[in-house]
Amino acid sequence: MKNQTMMQYFEWYLPEDGSFWRRCREQAQALKDAGVNMVWLPPAYKGAGGKSSVGYDVYDTYDLGEFDQKGGIATKYGTREEYTAAVKELQAQGIAVLTDIVLNQMMGADETEEVTAVEDQSCNREQPLSGAQQIRVWSKFTFPGRSGKYSAYQWSAANFSGTDWDEAAKRKGIFCFAGKTWNRETDPENVNYDYLMGVDLDTDCPETVKAVTDWGKWYLDTVRPDGMRLDAVKHISFDFYREWLKNMRAYAGRNFFAVGEYWASDLQRLLHYLDVTENSMALFDVPLHFKFLQAATSNGQFDMGSLFENTLVKARPEQAVTFVDNHDTQPGQALSSFIPAWFKPIAYALILLRKDGIPCVFYGDYYGIAHDNVPRTAELDVLLKLRQSHAHGGQIDYFDHASVVGFTRTGDMEHPDAAMAVLVTDSDAGSKRMKVGEQCAGSVFYDALGHHPALVTIDGEGCGEFPVNGGSVSVWIRQPEDGTGSPSERANNEGADNS
Repeated sequence: MKNQTMMQYFEWYLPEDGSFWRRCREQAQALKDAGVNMVWLPPAYKGAGGKSSVGYDVYDTYDLGEFDQKGGIATKYGTREEYTAAVKELQAQGIAVLTDIVLNQMMGADETEEVTAVEDQSCNREQPLSGAQQIRVWSKFTFPGRSGKYSAYQWSAANFSGTDWDEAAKRKGIFCFAGKTWNRETDPENVNYDYLMGVDLDTDCPETVKAVTDWGKWYLDTVRPDGMRLDAVKHISFDFYREWLKNMRAYAGRNFFAVGEYWASDLQRLLHYLDVTENSMALFDVPLHFKFLQAATSNGQFDMGSLFENTLVKARPEQAVTFVDNHDTQPGQALSSFIPAWFKPIAYALILLRKDGIPCVFYGDYYGIAHDNVPRTAELDVLLKLRQSHAHGGQIDYFDHASVVGFTRTGDMEHPDAAMAVLVTDSDAGSKRMKVGEQCAGSVFYDALGHHPALVTIDGEGCGEFPVNGGSVSVWIRQPEDGTGSPSERANNEGADNS
């Protein structure tokens, strides 16, 4: 599929009214029209927080909003029937659906158990703070509200490596269960970052692996997603998802797309993970996100010419999912690193209009975040249209200046009139001579975003001197002969209901 465009179709503070899956279904046509052909939906199964759960506090993966558990039947997003109906409608519109898979941790256990455990240092999970001690932990999952439907399997301390709460002493800590070890290869933060929260899955336990494999097959049969977003992959044995995905793809009979969340700004950690997992998935380009943040908060002192250095999209473009922000980076969240509003159009132009990577648009940027009075990024409608109409063919980079940088797209045989020049700056206004192709000689180009009023005439060598305002982005395309039907006009007309 050419020019795949993903949208993370949720943000953290969606209303807890159970209406979201219905909204997904109702918006399927609008998403298709906007140029989105892949959506990442939030975790659909019942969390420990019931209707208040965003989905990452995993309780029962078999409960998709069907059983009276954790205070009600529906999840925050709605019922199982509404969820599967939304998936089907999105797919009917030609939109691939990625489901959020959260397997590393479980929460909200139904009963406690007495276990022997060793407490480890928080900053060095390989260094014990105590000898073996008896603690009481929330690790028994019996799912009484489901009564064994779909699976009679119940979870106990044998399935987990450790936890962070001793119920008997009412005390927090990092407790590794006796006879267990943290997974041998995980992210090196805290020396070993296997443990994240809740009770940590022991993927060295064959029964645990069988349980999540059996569930995965049931989920594929029940929901029939087109792919998966894998949560917190750095906190689980690096070989786990490699083998689990092999099993899931073999069962499904297709090599479906998967993207993992490995939250690290160090490119080498991402490349190592891809190597160990035999390139079985893509990863979100976290290093690029932090480059955007640095550029947006350096008062014009960031070297824009180095923007893509040490990013996944440059090192492994075929396995990079580029993004600007997500539910974890939005205001108020643990990984909050929200890109300032002025830089958002620049960042989105740099992921949506280039040839490498699969760009992911954040729901909170497309619709706004009412909880924090964050407005939508208005330019997104136009940029998505331009990705469909003009992000084709060859690419010529002009990342040769500390502030004013850009690139051109030259079109291809299917899109001969799709030449485009993109220029951005994190500082003062400027201009750059860039080539869009000799086939454009004599053509007049205008800024499709409407940021700059100039018109640029292409010379006989296929080049033009393209300007950009200070702290802004301009996207230059051929002026329509009749002056109508430009991407900005179409987006303004068609995207009015997104504001």
